[in-house]
Amino acid sequence: MPSSSSSSSSSQSRSRPCCWLPLLLVLHFSRRATAAGKVPALIVFGDSTVDAGNNNFIPTVARGNFPPYGRDFDRGVATGRFSNGRLVTDFLSEAFGLPSSVPAYLDPGYTIDQLATGVSFASGGTGLDDLTAEIASVIPMSQQLEYFKEYKARLQLAKGETAANGIIAEAVYIFSIGTNDFIVNYFTFPLRQAQYTPAEYAAYLVGLAEAAVRDAYGLGARKMEFTGLAPFGCIPAARTLNRDDPGDCNEEYNRLAATFNAGLQEVVRRLDGELAGARVVYAETYSVVADIVANPSDYGFENVEQGCCGTGLIETSVMCGLDEPLTCQDADKYVFFDSVHPSEQTYRILADHILNTALRVFL
Repeated sequence: MPSSSSSSSSSQSRSRPCCWLPLLLVLHFSRRATAAGKVPALIVFGDSTVDAGNNNFIPTVARGNFPPYGRDFDRGVATGRFSNGRLVTDFLSEAFGLPSSVPAYLDPGYTIDQLATGVSFASGGTGLDDLTAEIASVIPMSQQLEYFKEYKARLQLAKGETAANGIIAEAVYIFSIGTNDFIVNYFTFPLRQAQYTPAEYAAYLVGLAEAAVRDAYGLGARKMEFTGLAPFGCIPAARTLNRDDPGDCNEEYNRLAATFNAGLQEVVRRLDGELAGARVVYAETYSVVADIVANPSDYGFENVEQGCCGTGLIETSVMCGLDEPLTCQDADKYVFFDSVHPSEQTYRILADHILNTALRVFL
């Protein structure tokens, strides 16, 4: 179950979905009309929660470009998104009056004109710590920022310097990253454990998050949102591998997510005050996911302990593809699509929440 830090939030919002979710959807679409034209592009950095398919074009096994991934996406195409359909950033793009999906930067099928309204540099399996990216053979944050620099130059060439700089300055930037640093790196390999206690490593990651925001600012980003971690101790894989309480949420993981989030919030507040001409906001998602986990039926879910794919206990990426015949019939009834990644319906709920909280200032 969710950590005790989220219990009060859960009890307060227990009746919310039946009454408040329709209202959130109304607000979502009314704000979408207001937002249209105000935000020229959505630019995305992060991990598999926002990877639109960049990993398809690098030598890694961390991919989702095969069935059953993408089965509920437009035309049932497996784009490389680690879900059955769209991601949070896709819903946010549409809400801002932009295209209904954010393209992957490395996909050669997109022109710079198409990328001018939004682009994802994200890479599934990566983290704030470059070592995390090395472990998974994926794109580190440092390289994502280099791609952004390259993108800016391409945009200036295609649109002219004045127009391109206007897009860069007025775009909304989303950062969604950090979970893999703990579950792929810290708790799996010994190097970081020998260097840092869990709390020290969380602080180290917060420092890297601050550096990433500052680097993006140096390249022209002015409207930035950094998404906090969800209680990743409650993903199906973490439940399965929980040695102390098999099948239950790993509360050590959840406490670390809360520790990281607290440090990140402090950094975001400081940067928002320090970076001239910039607005930096924090998107709180921990309590929302914790409430979904505690009260899944309130949100229309039937299964929170397993992913839709395979047995739902451990499969993700390639292992999810091997078990395609065992995939559930209705992914909207599952909080998670595989043992790590949320379903499209969960992403939809999170997108509405983020739009009506952290991103309100950019509407």
